[in-house]
Amino acid sequence: MGAHRFGRRSQAVALIGVTLSADGNEYGSRDSWSREPRFFGRRHGKRLRPNAARLMETRLPALAIVLPADGSEVASAGLFPRPVTDVWLEIGFGGGEHVAAQARAHPDVGLIACEVFANGIASLLGHLEGSGIDTVRIFAEDARRLLPVLPEGTVGRAFVLFPDPWPKTRHAERRFVNQANLDLLARVMGDGAELRVASDDPGYQEWARHQLDAHPAFEAIQVTTDRAALPADWPPTRYETKCLADHPPLFFRYRRVARSSSDRS
Repeated sequence: MGAHRFGRRSQAVALIGVTLSADGNEYGSRDSWSREPRFFGRRHGKRLRPNAARLMETRLPALAIVLPADGSEVASAGLFPRPVTDVWLEIGFGGGEHVAAQARAHPDVGLIACEVFANGIASLLGHLEGSGIDTVRIFAEDARRLLPVLPEGTVGRAFVLFPDPWPKTRHAERRFVNQANLDLLARVMGDGAELRVASDDPGYQEWARHQLDAHPAFEAIQVTTDRAALPADWPPTRYETKCLADHPPLFFRYRRVARSSSDRS
């Protein structure tokens, strides 16, 4: 699974209070993030097996991102033990196989992986154990707590793969891909950075397309059900493989549009 059945219930969210500047181009600033986001979903599943519990106890502390108590900015590039050429972000990484695959394929990129579901975190730690990968850091909390304190324009790619669709109409505001959360992503993503989203839920597919097309900071690169047409470095997740028998996934690639000169001043 990617940010899928683990992540489907881990990064499911509600709208939060993010305000825009007068010209509508200042997204997701720390000043506008005025309250703790309300979390919907599970944090624990089945009891962890002994090895998974060991990894959570011994490996997670060394890889975990801890928010500064004073709310100050997190220097994302400084999270890693060596210089990295870019920083990528996955929100709701599920079982972690996509994070691990990206880390293997791009060893010079630092990956920030966000997930709250303990079983998914343990799964990622299992993928990393003994792999030699040293460029993954884990935020074991709601990603909306981290996004406001990451430096502006420093994320070169972001992934939201198979998030919880929250299919009931009364729960629609909990879907991660919404205008408020896109504001947060727009602030941290650099000009030209790529946002990759995937869903197999027909209702969420329609919702995500509408939300992405409506946001002025993003423009479509590719929207397709044809996996063969995707970039070579978009590996399938375990959940995607399982869901193919039901509804074909829809894959979204959107680009963060360039900031205007007024935004840079």
